[in-house]
Amino acid sequence: MTDKAPLKLLCITAHPDDECFGFGGALMLAAERGIETSVLCFTDGQAATNRGTAASSAELGRMRRVEFAASCKILDVTHHEVLDYQDAQLEFANFSQTAAILVERIRSYRPHVVLTFGSDGGQNTHADHTMVSAFTTAAFHWAAQAKRFPDLGPIHTAQRLFYTTSSFFFPGRPSPLPAPWTVTLDVSSVQHRKFEAFRSHTSQLPLMERFESFFKQRASTEHYTLAATTRPQPAAHATDLFAGL
Repeated sequence: MTDKAPLKLLCITAHPDDECFGFGGALMLAAERGIETSVLCFTDGQAATNRGTAASSAELGRMRRVEFAASCKILDVTHHEVLDYQDAQLEFANFSQTAAILVERIRSYRPHVVLTFGSDGGQNTHADHTMVSAFTTAAFHWAAQAKRFPDLGPIHTAQRLFYTTSSFFFPGRPSPLPAPWTVTLDVSSVQHRKFEAFRSHTSQLPLMERFESFFKQRASTEHYTLAATTRPQPAAHATDLFAGL
C-alpha cells in the first residue's frame, strides 16, 4: 500500500494583500497541517489608491511585489507567484488565453483544493476579483477535461473549489451580494499573524488603519462557499476545507 499524495492548496487572487485579507487564515491553518500551499496573484497592484512612497506606477508595482513576498512568508505559503496582468483591467483580458494560464498552473501544481473570490467581487466589489473568480472557475473545470488545452500537460481534477464570502459588510462602502457560506473556519489561533501579514503591505497601511478596529471584531472566522466538487451532494455546513480528503 502506498501513502496518499500530500495535500495541496492553491489560492488564486487579483492583488497583493488579497492573500492575507481574504484567505490568510485558511492558508496558515493548512500550512500548520503540513499541506503545501501556493498563491497565484494576477497583478502587482499598480492601480491602488494608496501608493506609499512610490513615485510611479512601476515603482509601486515593484514595492507591492516585495510586500506580497513578505506577506506570503508570514503566512507560511510554500510557493507564490505574481503574473503580469494590469491592475484594474482584468475585465478586458482575453478570457480563453487567461484561463489557459490557470489550467497550466492547476495541472502543474495539482492541488486538491482551490480557493478564489466569488462573483460578487468581494468586500469591495472589485471587478478584478469578479474576473479572477470567472477565470479560476473555468480553469478548475477545464483542467480536468482532456479536450481543453491538451498541450498544457496531463489533466488534473482538483477535488473542491471554494469561493471566499462574508458574514458582514464594511461601513461606508457599497455592499456586495455575497454567496451563503458552507464552510466556517475558526482562524482565531492565527488571527494575529493575519494582521501581521497585512501590515507587511506597508504601502496599503492607510487602508488597514481605516478598517482595523472594525475588522478585528470579526476576523476570528473566515467563510467559504463550496462552488464545485467531484461528487453530487447536498449543501451542508462544514468547518474544514479538507474534510474527508
